[in-house]
Amino acid sequence: MRISGPRALEVAARLFRPRQGKLLRRKEPWQPVSHRLYLGEIRNPENGRRVDEVLLAAMRAPRSYTREDVVEIHSHGSPAAVQAILELVLASGCRLAEPGEFTRRAFLNGRIDLAQAEAVIDLIQAKSRRALEAANSLLAGGLSREIDALRDVALEVLAALEAEIEFGEELEAPPARPELVDRLRSGLLDPLGRLLRSHEEGRPLREGLRIAIAGRPNVGKSSLLNRLLGRERAIVSPQPGTTRDAVEDLLVLQGVVLSLWDTAGLREPTDAIEAVGIEKSWEAVAAADLVLFVLEAGRGHVPEDEALFERLRNRPVIAVHNKIDLCPAPPARDWPAAPAVLVSAKTGEGLEELLGLIAATLDRREAEVGGEIVPNLRHKLALEQAAAAIAAAAALLAAEGKEDLAAGHLHEALRALEEIRGGKAPADVLEAVFSRFCIGK
Repeated sequence: MRISGPRALEVAARLFRPRQGKLLRRKEPWQPVSHRLYLGEIRNPENGRRVDEVLLAAMRAPRSYTREDVVEIHSHGSPAAVQAILELVLASGCRLAEPGEFTRRAFLNGRIDLAQAEAVIDLIQAKSRRALEAANSLLAGGLSREIDALRDVALEVLAALEAEIEFGEELEAPPARPELVDRLRSGLLDPLGRLLRSHEEGRPLREGLRIAIAGRPNVGKSSLLNRLLGRERAIVSPQPGTTRDAVEDLLVLQGVVLSLWDTAGLREPTDAIEAVGIEKSWEAVAAADLVLFVLEAGRGHVPEDEALFERLRNRPVIAVHNKIDLCPAPPARDWPAAPAVLVSAKTGEGLEELLGLIAATLDRREAEVGGEIVPNLRHKLALEQAAAAIAAAAALLAAEGKEDLAAGHLHEALRALEEIRGGKAPADVLEAVFSRFCIGK
């Protein structure tokens, strides 16, 4: 249980009794030393009855999460004990925290900025090791430092423009227009473009890699899903067209969540229900980061497979030749313009090689991202607003006599950048951010 505020230590002294020792033999009220853990008891101050044995930690301002006095009570955790302690804390003058209020106080008190506050949510919701690493990088201020660097460049150009507007005739050497335009493009638009690209490129590392398992009916797509998951997730039948809807499940590989989609067999539908399933299959393929195109090993390049592959030609694809356990001789694994692997969903043969190819796709995606990852849509929209304003400023500067309009666009860009860190964020934005938190954060 966490208490934050100017009376936190007072509440702790009222309810907590440390174990017998020098502190209890003193006549003055007990005062905890900051950042020290105490063993003792929570007692009802009205009747002296013991409620629970606890550990208590006090953190004096400003060296705490909220930059206020903070007390943490670590009880045995039974519902009855927690409820009894909570009632005593509330009776001592505290109130229940609102969702995200501790982190909100940390933001309002200047300990973290808004981008770092949102990283706390990412830490809580991280589903993989790499998502955790990305959230920790943001919490450490990685994105904030990049925003500060962009602001410095924008302020540098803006100062030069405003000096020319106000004191143009008095300046001995007014700033060269081409140099300012180049500074905007190389120092602002290029880094902003990289950050915006990283939002989409880094999505699989934050949210997981979307993988669609696609192919003709009865080539073993559902069996492959079950083998990858290590359990019976999808219905398997020798009858073609068993899968009528996309089946989704999750797998973690190299610290990244894989969202696997087993899709309906791709063919000319035999009824309206199958037609809907096949349409959803193509939607899953279009949204996928990687397609496992399942073929029946030993059959060669049949026309149906080649027609399907034509529709996949612009997608990242791994050709998975399944059912090698049914082949009397080792089949060929060649397939045009796609890495290929021989597997048996029945026995598991070739599965490690397939996972290796998927891992290589992950490694390529991670290498493409580089730098800091923009973690959410709010940041992306603010960066797009800043980029549009800077592009307009650069275009105006390239024309003569537009310095005042260019300066206005730079002010707009600075407001957008400052909103990412929370400096100019309106109250409704703050409310939307912190409403996503749970009570204890």
